[in-house]
Amino acid sequence: MTKEQKTVHVVPHAHWDREWYFTIEDSNVMLVENLRHLIDVLERDEAYKSFVFDAQMSVIEDFLAILPEKKVKLEQLIKQKRLFVGPWYTQTDTLLVHKESLIRNLLYGSRAAQAMGHSMKIGYLPDIFGQNAYLPSIFNSFGMEYAILQRGLYTEDVATDLNFHWRAPDGLTAKTNYMYFGYGPGKFLATDAGYVSGTLTPILDTLREMNRSTSQLLLPAGGDQVLVREHFPETIEALNAQQSDYEFVLSDYETFMEKTWGDSEFETVIEGELLASQKSRIHNTIRSQRVDIKLANSRIEDKVYHQLEPLAVMAHKYGAAYPKRWLDKIFKLLFDVHAHDSIGGCNSDETNRAIIHRLEQAERICDSLINVLKKQMARGIGAEFEQGAVLVFHLLPKAMTKQVETVIFTKDKAVCLADISGFVVPQTVLSQAYISGGKKVVVTADGEQEVEIPGYYRTVISAEIAMEPLSYQVLQIVQGPVNLVAPVDGAKITNDYYTIEIVAGRLQLTTKFGEQLENFLVFEDVADDGDSYDFSPLAGDVTELADEATCVQVLCSDLVSTMTIRHTLARGEGTEIETTLTLKKGEDTLGIKHSLTNKTKNHRIRVRFEAPGSEANYADQAFTAIKRTNTNPHFTKWRENRFAEAPVPIYPLENFAVSLSSKGAIGVLTQGLKEYEATTNYLALTLFRSVGLLGKDNIAWRPGRASGINNKVVETPDAQMLGDLEFSYHYRFTTRFTTADWFHATERVRDHQLSYHLQTLNSFEERVERFELPQPAEMCDLPMSASLLTMSNDAFFSTLKQAEDGDGIILRVFNPTDEPIEIASGTVVNMAELPTVEAATISPQSHLTLKYKELNNE
Repeated sequence: MTKEQKTVHVVPHAHWDREWYFTIEDSNVMLVENLRHLIDVLERDEAYKSFVFDAQMSVIEDFLAILPEKKVKLEQLIKQKRLFVGPWYTQTDTLLVHKESLIRNLLYGSRAAQAMGHSMKIGYLPDIFGQNAYLPSIFNSFGMEYAILQRGLYTEDVATDLNFHWRAPDGLTAKTNYMYFGYGPGKFLATDAGYVSGTLTPILDTLREMNRSTSQLLLPAGGDQVLVREHFPETIEALNAQQSDYEFVLSDYETFMEKTWGDSEFETVIEGELLASQKSRIHNTIRSQRVDIKLANSRIEDKVYHQLEPLAVMAHKYGAAYPKRWLDKIFKLLFDVHAHDSIGGCNSDETNRAIIHRLEQAERICDSLINVLKKQMARGIGAEFEQGAVLVFHLLPKAMTKQVETVIFTKDKAVCLADISGFVVPQTVLSQAYISGGKKVVVTADGEQEVEIPGYYRTVISAEIAMEPLSYQVLQIVQGPVNLVAPVDGAKITNDYYTIEIVAGRLQLTTKFGEQLENFLVFEDVADDGDSYDFSPLAGDVTELADEATCVQVLCSDLVSTMTIRHTLARGEGTEIETTLTLKKGEDTLGIKHSLTNKTKNHRIRVRFEAPGSEANYADQAFTAIKRTNTNPHFTKWRENRFAEAPVPIYPLENFAVSLSSKGAIGVLTQGLKEYEATTNYLALTLFRSVGLLGKDNIAWRPGRASGINNKVVETPDAQMLGDLEFSYHYRFTTRFTTADWFHATERVRDHQLSYHLQTLNSFEERVERFELPQPAEMCDLPMSASLLTMSNDAFFSTLKQAEDGDGIILRVFNPTDEPIEIASGTVVNMAELPTVEAATISPQSHLTLKYKELNNE
């Protein structure tokens, strides 16, 4: 019986890692050479139909920064669909960044590509370490119905069809193709008999068996930093002349997907996140590698999405310039960090130092812009108070009463905050210090003279403030009693929800529900025999647990109580971990801050929270929480089934992870800590890994070649994470788990608030305070308080920003629950900020993007 002829779509492409074991400068030098050559090849050979340049616009911008004269030729090739670019700005790691960063990356990339003629209509994911569950929904919102990916699937799920419907938690789908052999099986396409019979035909025969519902096969023909193969048109012609089982065509991803899905029907549906490590490595524990990068990135993302953008929207309403160009710069610095190798930290030390520098640049710009906008708003209000006005911003579009921390500078010591009527708000002084005024230089007719400046007090206050949705309000400083946190005897703190005390050397937690955890927090230290990609247990190593706590100090007031404790780990040079536990009045979260100096190499430290009787866990991902099992059924026979790496149940989280224990739902709400494991006894949050090699052969959980560059040993001493480290997050206990409840808790612990004291005593507290600053003419006589936008209390906030075209305000909200939420106002648009015909309803576990002409609430 004659075989049915299959059409093989040979797609020439380059996967361009912008940095890795090499630097971005190395990459860009080669980029210019390769892309210039590619343009020449495409121009002179019309038979070379098309080339895909990795779907990321950043490389095109880098190329044009050096050769701007090539822009016209590039635009012609892109319009003709002979060179495919977009939709990404950079190939982001979808499990290590804020959900908004995924959306903005596509927004910047697709708009830039479209401006040059065409943005590829494929959600292309050739080398990402696991796939976010919401990618099909996000692609759909950008008008993309197709996705092509490499990693994250079990072979059994795609054994007969490599094309499937990939469904997000909100029900939206992407028509998806799985690159079973990765993105390079056709990289060395040739016509010699040895290659055809020994390599090409076995690959195609396997693809034939795994594509029973279609006659279209995909053969990606490229690789990392690959140079265009000029011989492909002739090679394809020669291959077609040699045999009849397969018809080879030079193609592109759009054409392949349109032909495949236009001619065939596929029944397979695969839901949610894709984390399988059977055919391709996922590097589950890369999420704790170079944790300094993860912490800095997360801190900046929170500042941008929760503070700077909504503050800029507010200030723009009153006459300030919206800092669009500055935000563009911040985002592009972040997007360069978000590429899968970059944010993964699996790079040379030289490259990681450049990544840290990029993050420092982004944060400095962010802090300076926040400083400027706060000061301009405060000046515009012009409240006349003897010791200056204190402006409190609440940048979440829903009401909240919460303790807000603010710094004030006064000549008097005994001061407190009151509203404009003189009512003293509940507050406590966290710290107070006298600061010498120093000297200033005065120019006189007799020359420069130094003049003594009187000293003043720097006071940090935590004040309980009722805040309206997306609002600001003025507080004044009045003389009054100082409610200072003060030392107390004993090793115990308590609030409305928890009592924490040291009993027989163990840290004991008792909840208001009567549940008691007798050793609720301990530290775990194990040897790490892995590399920058993966943790690996060391044979014969004994796990060290530090469960004996020593009380260092207890400070209490009627609003805030803190207990500082110390644990000691003996491995290597030894590690002392100082932990400050903070309870606030009325809050059901426990603030936790760890400080340590790491002097030991090649190990991993996690904090374990007692969670007895647990069988499952939840963690948030984008717009909902995902339920996961504590064990992976594939783990017992992963070697026999030839998994690329062990399918360990160590998972990513975006903001929170919760273990469903027999006592209740026990979880953590983090900022930048991205890796956890839930077992039958505890919830483990990874603080950091310490390793010294980029790649390593044959580690316990990852057999075979080293990941990354496998023919050279690249040492990474910086990745040992030696020196001072600090980690902050929150702990929470509830009797049962509900998704909305944990998202509400996340909103409360995030810093959606800012404060600013308009004063003249100190000009160094904030980044640009000492510089003279012009005041926009329109920003005067502002009201003493205002609430500018209200969203449903049932919905959750994702972003508030100016529309990309500057013609309105974009609010994105989401609904992690199983019930729809009606929205009363705003025009519905998609994530590309284009009008849609959707109803103003947030479907279960979905999102909605709204556009407003302006902020109207006064």
